[in-house]
Formats: sequence, structure tokens, C-alpha cells
Amino acid sequence: MEKRQLSFGQILTMNFGFFGVQFSFGLQQSNMSAIYKYLGANEAELPMLWLAGPVTGLLVQPIIGAISDGTWSPKFGRRKPFFLIGAIVASLALIAMPFSSSIWMAASLLWILDAANNIALEPYRAFISDKLPEKQYSLGFLMQSFFTGLGTTLANFTPAILVSLGILAMSDKMDNGIPVSTYWAFGIGAIASTATILVTVLTTSEYPPTEEELAKLEADKEKGSLIQRTWEEIVEAFKEMPTTMKQLIPVMFFPWYAMFCYWQYLTSALSMSLYNTTDPESSFFNQAQLLTGNLNGTYNIICFSIAFALIPIAQKLGAKRLHFVSLAIGGIGLLCMPLLNDTDLLFTLPFGSGIEVSQIYLFSFGLGITWASMMAMPYQMLAASIPKDKTGVYMGIFNMFIVIPMIIQIFSMQYFVYDLLGKNPVNVIRLAGAFLIIGGIFSLFVTEKEGV
Repeated sequence: MEKRQLSFGQILTMNFGFFGVQFSFGLQQSNMSAIYKYLGANEAELPMLWLAGPVTGLLVQPIIGAISDGTWSPKFGRRKPFFLIGAIVASLALIAMPFSSSIWMAASLLWILDAANNIALEPYRAFISDKLPEKQYSLGFLMQSFFTGLGTTLANFTPAILVSLGILAMSDKMDNGIPVSTYWAFGIGAIASTATILVTVLTTSEYPPTEEELAKLEADKEKGSLIQRTWEEIVEAFKEMPTTMKQLIPVMFFPWYAMFCYWQYLTSALSMSLYNTTDPESSFFNQAQLLTGNLNGTYNIICFSIAFALIPIAQKLGAKRLHFVSLAIGGIGLLCMPLLNDTDLLFTLPFGSGIEVSQIYLFSFGLGITWASMMAMPYQMLAASIPKDKTGVYMGIFNMFIVIPMIIQIFSMQYFVYDLLGKNPVNVIRLAGAFLIIGGIFSLFVTEKEGV
């Protein structure tokens, strides 16, 4: 079946739900460690409390991907039911999160939230190939990248915006100690999650399967259970994994271990480095939480601002060399983070009464370059090496290269690495910087195919 080209506006609306999903992920990255701290968690417990994300990603994404491939409803479509179910459940979890009365209530809600976000997210990748002709693939995926950066950025900045506009005071807290600004940010995220998905669901139709495709769906159901078929395909793909993909394992492992260290410990590290305290009851810790959102928002702004600029550079240097340079820049930035402060100004942005950008933002600028490369260069190196008829299963396996390092980080940090680092969150950020650089070095040894 020949697919018709869609206009820019149609491609925008079909991907609009990506904004809501990434807004939700952004709220998690910048606020969950602080929420756990407000509820009484200590630094050593934080890694285990972050277990929800990687485990749900490891389990939910391949399962939902396989189920949506084998789904068709004349009324509801193939992918859209998963978008909507995931968004509604995520919205409910976002609304409930600030009302958590205990650490384990918050942790349980995070499991639900992550599962829901993954249910909405996974079918979106296949939605591009479902709807668009091949020559529009790049525009479709770039649109998703844009909404990823925009959604995460606004999520990071929302609490600080609410405080800076005078809508809320930084000292305003709920009965459980969680700032009121966090409550409103999560409420806005809940609205964004469902509303943006509804834009996609209500404005975008899906192509019905052909008679041959319907016959194949019925035939597949007779070959055995969905779990059995998926398992057999994954096992076969592992056995035939291309050399380039194997070489990418350490390239993915060290940076993703590093980023999980960063997301878990940045607020505590900033509070210790800048204000010499990690007491969640202090105003300094609350200030560090707001600064975390600003810094994460900044690196996401840098990410989507330079993403297109990386394309010609990659063509000239090659993906692996560009990836090395990008990871090294971010790694050096994190290593230097404890030496930076929030008092020396770099410049003032001409918005409102002026937004002051202090020295601490330097590492965030570098990390934005790293993040842009992590979102693109490994996939570019991978795409040229895998069989075209097995792109789905290999992309699913490649997702394991992201979540397995996160799971290893959680258990290693929980049980011995944090102790080895002197139970100092600043040292965790230093470790993250070193691991980014190591991942960049491994990228230099990847065998690139011609044209990558």
C-alpha cells in the first residue's frame, strides 16, 4: 500500500503526544530524588528508589511493541489505544505523586508512572513507519526529537517559572514537606500528558491493514503464544548480532550509567557543593532542587538547539569521532562541576527583569552537547549495521543497552559504590564525568560502515 505524504502540520499533530510523555519524564528526572528526600530517604537509598524506570523500560517496551504490532481495531486503530491508555494512567499517577505520604507510596507511584509512559512511548516509534512514506521518516523522527527536548525542558523549568513569576513562594510546602511548586508542576504535567495525546488521537488516522496483513496476523496467532514468538525472535537476534552492535555495548554502558548517577544525585551534589548541606528541611536544599530543574532544562535546550548542527559535523568527522568529542566535553564539565559556583555571573538574559546565568551553568552547556550526541550518534552507527528486516527487534535489544546499565548502577551504587565514594554525592557526579569520557574512548573503536 502506497502511503501519501503528510504536510508539516499533520506530522506535527501526529507527534504532538510525544511532548506530554517527555514532559512527564522530565518531571521525574528533576524532582523524584528531592521528593524521596522530603519524605525521609537518605542518599544511600536513592538508587534503589529509582529502579522503576529501567525495569519497566526493559519489560514493558518490548511487550507493548509486540502486542501493538499484532493489534488492529477498525474503531480504535493499532497504536492509538496504547497512546491513550498510557497517557490517562500517567496523568493519574502525576496527580497523586505530590500527595505521597511515604517513600514507598512515591516509589509505587513511580512504577505506575514509568509503566504508563512506556506504554504510550513505545508504539510511537512504529507510528512513524506506519504513517509516513520512507522519504518523510527523517522529518517524523526529528519532530519527535524536537518534542522530546521541548517537553523535557519545560518540565525542568516549570517549578522555577512558577516561583519566579510570583505565583508561588519557594518556601510554600504541603503537609508532607513537598513544595507546592512541585505539586503544581506535576498537575500541569498531568494535563499535558493527556491533552497532547488527545491531539494526536483525534487528528490522526491509521492505515488499516491489507487483507494479506490481516491474514498474517491471524496466522501468527496460530504459531504459538505472543510471549513464545517474541522470545524466539529475540534469541535468534542475539545469536546473529552484528559486530558493530557488540562494539556499541561499552559505548552505551558507561554514559548511561553516568546519566543515572547524574539524575539521582545532582540535587544533593549541588546542595553540598554550593551550600554545604544536604538537609532536605533547609531552604538551601529547596534552592538546589529548583537549580536542578534549571540546569536540566538548560542542557535540554542546548540539546535540541544543536541537534541539526551535528548532522554536517558527523558527516565530516564520522559519528564515532563526534561522539567521542561530545562525551568528552560533557565528562569534563561534570568533573569540573564542584569547582563552579552560582554567584559569579556569566551573562544576563533580557527577559522580564533579567534572568541571571551563573557560572554553574557551564557544565550544563557541555552536557547538552553530550545529550544531543547520545540521542543520535549511537543510533546512526547502529542503523547501518543491522539487517533492514530486523530493525524492530534490534532496536528493542538496543534499548536493553540503555536500561541494563541503569539497573547495574542502581544495585552497585546501593550496595558498595556509594560507600567507596565516601558517601559524598559530589563524588558521584565526578564518577559520572569520568564514565562519560570512558564511553567516548570506547566509541573510537567501533567499526563504522561506509557512509556513517
